[in-house]
Parts: sequence; structure tokens; C-alpha cells
Amino acid sequence: MLSPVKDSATIVGGGPMSKSRRHFLTQTSLGLIGAAVASSSSTQEPTQLPPGAPPAFGTGPAVGPDVSPATFAEAEKLVQVQLTTADRAMAAQSWRVNLASLYERRTGPRTVALEPALAPWSRYHSVLPGQPSGPQRDRFIRSKSDPGPLPSNDADIAFASVTQLSLWIEQRKLTSERLTEIYLRRIEQFDPKLRSVITLRHDQALAEAKKVDEEIVAGKYRGPLHGIPWGGKDLLDTAGIPTTYGAEPFRNRIPKDDAAVVKRLHAAGAVLLAKLSLGALALNDIWFGGQTVNPWLLEEGASGSSAGPGAATAAGLVGFSIGSETGGSIVSPSMRCGITGLRPTYGRVPRTGAMTLCWSLDKLGPMTRTVEDALLVLQAISGPDAGDISSAPSRLDFDAGASIKGLRVGYFPAWMKEDPATDVDRAALDTLPNVGLLPVEVSLPNWPYNSLNLILFAESAAAFEELTLSHGVDQLKVQTRDAWPNLFRQSRFLSAVDFVQADRFRGKVAQEMARIFSEVDLLLVPSLRDEMLTISNHTGHPSLTLRAGFVEVSEARSDWAPDPKNPLPKFSPPRRVPHGITLIGRLFEEGTLGRVGMVLERAFAVADQRPPSF
Repeated sequence: MLSPVKDSATIVGGGPMSKSRRHFLTQTSLGLIGAAVASSSSTQEPTQLPPGAPPAFGTGPAVGPDVSPATFAEAEKLVQVQLTTADRAMAAQSWRVNLASLYERRTGPRTVALEPALAPWSRYHSVLPGQPSGPQRDRFIRSKSDPGPLPSNDADIAFASVTQLSLWIEQRKLTSERLTEIYLRRIEQFDPKLRSVITLRHDQALAEAKKVDEEIVAGKYRGPLHGIPWGGKDLLDTAGIPTTYGAEPFRNRIPKDDAAVVKRLHAAGAVLLAKLSLGALALNDIWFGGQTVNPWLLEEGASGSSAGPGAATAAGLVGFSIGSETGGSIVSPSMRCGITGLRPTYGRVPRTGAMTLCWSLDKLGPMTRTVEDALLVLQAISGPDAGDISSAPSRLDFDAGASIKGLRVGYFPAWMKEDPATDVDRAALDTLPNVGLLPVEVSLPNWPYNSLNLILFAESAAAFEELTLSHGVDQLKVQTRDAWPNLFRQSRFLSAVDFVQADRFRGKVAQEMARIFSEVDLLLVPSLRDEMLTISNHTGHPSLTLRAGFVEVSEARSDWAPDPKNPLPKFSPPRRVPHGITLIGRLFEEGTLGRVGMVLERAFAVADQRPPSF
């Protein structure tokens, strides 16, 4: 049974403010009450209550603007419910005393500011009760392959994998300073075309590179990332360096502290080279400096929102990068730019000091040129942090040389026969038996998985409530119907009841994913299959996207809704661009994704091809 909560001014233990709303009404002048509830003619006059009478809903002062049955009739269209005429009359009559006061936190005399770092108290847990939470041991065994001789050509060095670069640095065939200079020159030469860099740390990066070289010479080698220049999506806080979120209102924002991931990479000896572009507030690929473009096809965007990490990594401007994903922002630019993107299990990598878009969905992960590189980076950034209440202790069990024979790979037969699947996806499925993997047909119920996005829209609108209500979002470059400004405003009208129901539906979907992963070890899916992007992001499962081949496109691709006024460029003859597949893993089993991904990467034999002219 529910006992209605007392007025928020009530003090436990008595005293001059320990009055229920009903008691408040009995002590307030009838003239004031009459003015306050003039729109509710049937409200009963207050009466003196006996001792021990509990508080009741609907007995507070009337607040907020007047509403009418017509107000509810129009609002019904927004939330798709239908009241009767009598229902509307009662709702309108009592709204100002029943529910309008619930908005006091932001509209009343006692407004409460919610700091940006304050997360919701309720937390999403990826692991269902009774389910295993990933591997039971920590193991990380990298490949032992010889990196070969150091290339004489700077471009060949720039495009080398982190795996190779790290061994050359460890063997002192290559210095961090030289590698940093190579990337800086490439940024100067190529970034004007790509628009992937927001803030460049030219002098600071060179100084740090010299310092790590001195450490290595002194025998203080920290591991595979020591001396590797990297780029971070510009939603990761960097002390004393602008972190702009790619959005006009934050262009001059300078944090005082580093994000947890930045601190961990610094501790690993990596050298931060640049803050990389993202679509404004982590949507698509347009930021205040323009649109970041795909190195393989300069007439189209790089896809987002990790557009800068995708483009810069593909073009050999950084050794590796860190992106983020809420609903496809690592998978999509990795697909389009032809790189490897690892979206970790929700909770594995802490988001302390990273921009919040959606507390229960945001994830940070590596974007690299090879699969093993992604695992090397993941190892350095994994683990809980006190600043992220959803970060979780976890283990990473990865052996680059371990057998994958007999692992069961689930796939959805119908998905492989229709868009967005391509011949590359179907060829990847045919490759599985050739490398010792067992394809297994799986299925999901035909449910409206898109309904889960109510959670995304509600949480993102809450994260940027102040920016929206103050009209700061009006400064963003893109103001189309599918951009954040409009979506944040529209999300104010989502139903709280439907948010809770979507959260319950999320649990039901998680149970279905647990059922599938009781039958298979991992999934192979078309990277941009909308249902799986939505499902796996909401259930927190990790994904690995890697280049598997090439397709031809006769029209540029876009993350934005079609706009007849701005048609996309068409190509004749069609253009050749990379195409990737995506593996979905069990919760916290990124090591299995890495092992399988490395074997498939060798089988596909396309990872070393570079964008023309770069």
C-alpha cells in the first residue's frame, strides 16, 4: 500500500513546518485557497482533521498554469492515449492540485540544480540475476609475431598497427618522438580535407614523446601503448585542454581534470596527440567546424558520432583512437571508414569525465586499424572507477594464439538475405566453417525493439535539459527534424509511465539475449542492422566491427534523414568502399571476440588496404 509523501517542506519530528498538505489547507485563509483553486469549483472546503489523519494526494495548493479539458485532448495525441469526456474534465479540474507541483524541482520557488556529473540513482545492470558475469580469470597474451624491419617510408610507419609500432618502440627501432612527428605532419597535410581534429596538441605531444623516450631508454618500459600517439573523441575531459562536445555552446569549455580513460592511457605511456571530432553532442558527423568526411570517399561524411576517431584512424593520422557509443557511434564510423571498432560491455570501461548523453547506454571503446590493437587498448582502459557508479569489476581473458575451433556462431538467416546485408556479409558467413567455426541459426521474437529508444530519448533530454530549456541548443549547426534540438524538445512529452514500461521491456529483451547466448558463443550480424544495434546497446553486450571486404556505392551515404532539398552526390561509375561485419559477444567476453576477430581478419585479408591518396 502507498502512503502519500508529505510536503517536501515537512520536517521529521514536528516543529512549525511539520504539517501535512491537508493540515496546511485547514490553516490557510479561505480567501487565499479560493483564489488558488478557482479553476476547481468542486473542491471541498477544508475541515479540521482529527489527530493522526494521514496526508492525502490532491490537498496541496494549486500551482502552475490553468488547464482545461481541451489541454488534455490535445496532449492525448502526443502520448497516444484516449480519455473519455468525463476523464478529461476530472483531470483538468484536479491537475493543478494533484500533479503540477511535481515540476517544482525546476519551476517552483525551491528549484534544485542537478550537477552534470550527477547520475540517476537507478542503475542498469547488464548481467541478469543468476547469469555468469564473464570469464573467471584475467589473462592477456598478445601475439608473438615479429613486426618485421622498420619501413623506410613514413606513411608505412603511420599505417602500421599498434601491435607493430609497440614492438618497434620496445626494440628501440622507432622512437615515440619520430612517430609523433610523422603523425603531426600527416595531420597538417590531410586533416584540412577530413576535418577530424578539433584541438591539436602539437608542442605538448612532442614534449611528452621525448619524455617517454627517455623512460624507455632508462629501462622503464610500461607496455604495448608506451609511446603510441593517440586521439580522443572530444567528449573526453582533458585537463587544461578544450573539450567541446563538438557543439557551439561548449567551444570554450576547458575541464580541470582528465577523464578516467585519459588518465589510464597516460599511465600506460600513450601520448595524446589530438582531440577528435564528433557530431555535436554525440549525434552523426557534423560539428561546429563542419562535417568530418570519410577518407575512402570524400564526398560523404565519416558517419558518427565517433566521426573523428573513424576518419583519423583510417587515414593514418593517429596510432589509435577512443570513441564512444550510445546507439551505433562506434559501429557505424568503423564500418564506413573501414577500421576496427570495439564497443565494450556496458560497465567495463568507466565513463568518469566523459560527456553524458545517456547514463544507462553510453560506452567508451577503442577504434583501431586491427583487431589485436583494439584488445591492447581495451586492456589499458578497463576496470571500475568510483566516479562512474555503473562501472563494474571485470576480467579480460584474451590469448591471441588460442584456438577458436568449434565455437558456435549464431546468425539470423533472414537478416543475411535482405538489406542492409551485402555479399560481403554473406561471404563472411560462408567463411566461418573454413576457419573452424560452427554457424548456428538463431531467432528473436518479432517485437517492436525500436520502442527501447524511448529510454535513449528520455535520458538524453534529461542530460541536456538546461541547454534545451535555455535555448542553448538553438546554437547548434544542424536544426533538422532528426537533430538533437528538436528531439530534446519533443522528448519533454514522452510519458514517464512508458519510460518505466520501456525499462521493463528492456529486461524482457535481455532475457531473450541470454537465451540466445545459452545456445551460441557469439553472433555474426550485418553491422548496421537496426534491431541488433538497438538491442545490443540496450542489453549492454559487446561488439567488434572489422573490415571484411569491399562494396560499390553509386550514391553517398548519410546518417541524416533524407532531405529532398539537399540530394546526396551520385557516382558513375560506382565507388569502391570498405564494408565491415560485426560480431556480438557474451557479456564481458571481449577476449573471445578478439580471438575470433583476429582469425577472421586474417581470412578476409583486406585490413592492410589503405584509402586512396592517403
